Amino acid sequence: MTIVLLEDEAIASRRLAELLTRLLPDARILISLPSVQEATNWFATNPAPDLLFSDIELLDGNVFALFDRVQVSCPVIFTTAYDQFLLRAFQGNGIAYLLKPFTEQQVRQALDKYTLLRTSHPPAAPTLTDTVLNQLRDALRPAQVSYRQRFAVKLRQGIHLLDTNDITYLQADEGVIFAFDAKGQKYPLNGSLNELEEQLDPARFFRINRSELIHIRYIDRLESYFNDRLAVWVAGRTEPLIVSTARTPDLRRWIEG
Repeated sequence: MTIVLLEDEAIASRRLAELLTRLLPDARILISLPSVQEATNWFATNPAPDLLFSDIELLDGNVFALFDRVQVSCPVIFTTAYDQFLLRAFQGNGIAYLLKPFTEQQVRQALDKYTLLRTSHPPAAPTLTDTVLNQLRDALRPAQVSYRQRFAVKLRQGIHLLDTNDITYLQADEGVIFAFDAKGQKYPLNGSLNELEEQLDPARFFRINRSELIHIRYIDRLESYFNDRLAVWVAGRTEPLIVSTARTPDLRRWIEG
């Protein structure tokens, strides 16, 4: 069996790949793609895999844009953190899904559903028709919340537009909030850390302690630290950020999806 993953978070992609390797030792994971554009290019130039695992939100937008651009003929198992509105749409169309954070047993059940559909005579695997895709899009809309996309930062040279996707972490320093990018450049922001936390997408940004918020895309690795805490290595830093004891359990759950 060949499998393709569509997942924009490296840690989540590695975890899913590890689960699939344990559950399907003979399967071959061809590639993990983080964006709609990369997925479009890949499906346009390669045969379809036997199975696709796909997150809903990728780096450059909603995965349904992929299905508008190219035909994806293989069965799809969606992974999503969205609520029951979208899940009901999945159930109504016989599409397998995994609600994040998911367990190994839930992955096994989704694979069992795929196997059952594959072995049906005649094949009963659901297809992502325009009708089905429109139903899923409609179900997704109530769950969407508008979060801050960019900051207009005043610098000596003028006003710099800082995209939230380029922020590795935010840090409060003596009452001033700074956003950092992957090069280590820092940008002063207006507002308190609490106010900025409410404006940023909680699926991508996490408050690790009283003074710091991190972006999941730029986490290089996690290490154990004193008193059951975690040290988080973030792109652009030579020293780790330290997660508070109170936030460590929540961070572990957040990292898993």
